[in-house]
Amino acid sequence: MEYALVIFHDEAGELSPAEIDEHPRHRAWLDEVRRRGAFAGGQRLRPGRAGRTVRTRAEGTLVTDGPFIEAREQVGGFVVLNCADLDEATELAALHPFAELGAIEVRPVWTW
Repeated sequence: MEYALVIFHDEAGELSPAEIDEHPRHRAWLDEVRRRGAFAGGQRLRPGRAGRTVRTRAEGTLVTDGPFIEAREQVGGFVVLNCADLDEATELAALHPFAELGAIEVRPVWTW
């Protein structure tokens, strides 16, 4: 089954994609996920301030620059894993280096 790891972290201490790719703990985590055959994809997101939030209601559409809420931790990226169950996905999330820097939400993915 597929699980999404939604990665939250403090954007103030943001690392560049190259810094993350070269970080030994991140590389070790990715190597372990690939060794298990669990890696199904993922992407790092640019900071929330680079995006927009869109809400459509009966009154019309409201577009706001930046994230939906002002919070220290923002969604920084996501990883999709193929795991046997929620326990394995949780185990791999706990091994991710960003679990120590922020939080990782583990959610089953609906398949189409």
